[in-house]
Amino acid sequence: MIGKGTSKPRFDSDRFWLTAALFVGSVVCVAYFLTHTHPAYEGGLYLQFVEEILQNGYALPDRIPYYLEGGIPFAYPPLVFYLIAVTTDVTGVDPVALELYAPGVIAIVYLIPFYYLTKELLESPTKAGIATVFFAVTPPVLRWHISAGGIVRSVAVLFALLGVYAGLKLFRTGGVRWLLSGTMLFALTMLTHPVYAVFFGGSYLLLFVFYDRTWRGLRNGAIVATGGLVLAAPWWLQIVTTHGLDIYLSASGTHTGLFGGVNRLASQFVYPLWDMDVVTPFYVVAFAGGLYALFRQRYFLPAWMVLASYVIGKQRFTFVAGSMLSAVLVVEVIVPALAALDLSVPIPTDRRRIVPIGVAFVLVLGAIGTGVAFAGSELTTAHHDSPTQPQTVDDNDLRAAEWIKDNTEPDATFVVLSDAAEWVPYYSERTVILSPWGAEWTSTSGYYTEYALFRDLASCSDVTCLNVLLGLSDRHPDYVYVPRDVYTVHGDEHSPNPGLLHSMNASEQYSMQHKNSGVAVFELTDSQPTHNGSNATARRPR
Repeated sequence: MIGKGTSKPRFDSDRFWLTAALFVGSVVCVAYFLTHTHPAYEGGLYLQFVEEILQNGYALPDRIPYYLEGGIPFAYPPLVFYLIAVTTDVTGVDPVALELYAPGVIAIVYLIPFYYLTKELLESPTKAGIATVFFAVTPPVLRWHISAGGIVRSVAVLFALLGVYAGLKLFRTGGVRWLLSGTMLFALTMLTHPVYAVFFGGSYLLLFVFYDRTWRGLRNGAIVATGGLVLAAPWWLQIVTTHGLDIYLSASGTHTGLFGGVNRLASQFVYPLWDMDVVTPFYVVAFAGGLYALFRQRYFLPAWMVLASYVIGKQRFTFVAGSMLSAVLVVEVIVPALAALDLSVPIPTDRRRIVPIGVAFVLVLGAIGTGVAFAGSELTTAHHDSPTQPQTVDDNDLRAAEWIKDNTEPDATFVVLSDAAEWVPYYSERTVILSPWGAEWTSTSGYYTEYALFRDLASCSDVTCLNVLLGLSDRHPDYVYVPRDVYTVHGDEHSPNPGLLHSMNASEQYSMQHKNSGVAVFELTDSQPTHNGSNATARRPR
């Protein structure tokens, strides 16, 4: 019996569902924290940005050293790097530790605007809560938002979600405060990550089409776009003045670029179903929710999902609208369908509603379990049976980088045959002359050349393959860094090839200078043949 002044808990309230979603997001992040002693994937280049900002007295650096010969131009949106610089400078916190923990914390925070945006669109706390839970545990969202690069991307998605919420309010009401908020948030997103700025702008175009196709809506959208560009102008004007406009044109053509024809449609809407891996059920539910919404003539969310997926080509954007559509499917289709089943087991009438809700709860719980396991690297992907959220460097890599820093000349150059190539320059303060990371700011073709060459070299089975590729690409490193235990190449797990290490040890062209249980560092001898009809440049004596 409920006493006077008390009430039953409301399971359709904002408090209940937002608390549940934040709890789920926290569990996912704790799973990641407990299973990672180093940030997953790559983040060394980002921390090198921070180091150069500090070394430059907080002025915007022109170039970033150690990544490719001569360094790479610094044209990346700088906001988060300045925030990290100030934080580490003032507090003394280890930037690597910040990159390990901060993305997960921000990934919990961005669930709040996602919930309220969803509630505004779906007009239901229950649907908003379930959608936010899905968004908190969906692997493509987690992959890039809680790993090392999430220190930028999680902030970007936070700004973008806040901005889309402001945009929805703006195109529905025309309120000045939403106009100002949208403009400021667009500028912040531009100053954080270029891809999320594209998502922001595309979302506003769609909001205009669906919610305010008037001169007022056109004017407000133009004010947000123009105002954001003006507010961010101190940054992009300096970049254009220093490096030219071409630097943005070249970068926009990398990482599959914008749009992508038939191949983009296949990669975003066919292959995820065809792969049949741990992520496939999330796509099935989201796409089924999209088809159901189309059947019910609710076009905004399906259009938003297709726009984000096709234009940007990053699967994490699919699940902004996709998570909302998944919730719609659960609440409007799955639960009623289960409730309508003629169960052979007699159930009292007053409890029949509990059964479908319970089954739906089990389905959502399964999604949560998948997200937690994914974050904790307890699952494998369809590619090479690779672990999810891999740490691309370990203690052996850190020891090797320390040896390099202490025992090689400051101008020594390296080729690193694993994803550790992204971290080694930051830890060792030495240059890698092969790096896809940062190459997008040089040229579009240069990026794809680096990407392909890196994969090919990291897969070499003997020294002949190594020499041929180095020679044909005109790369003449002083050292080659070779993994001796399991390593990753763009996240795909590989086992070291004994033939490569054996042939390098047997070759007079290479001399092993450092070895631990996970890494071998070979120095190239003077004037070795390069298989391209010439001799390599002479090596400096060490």
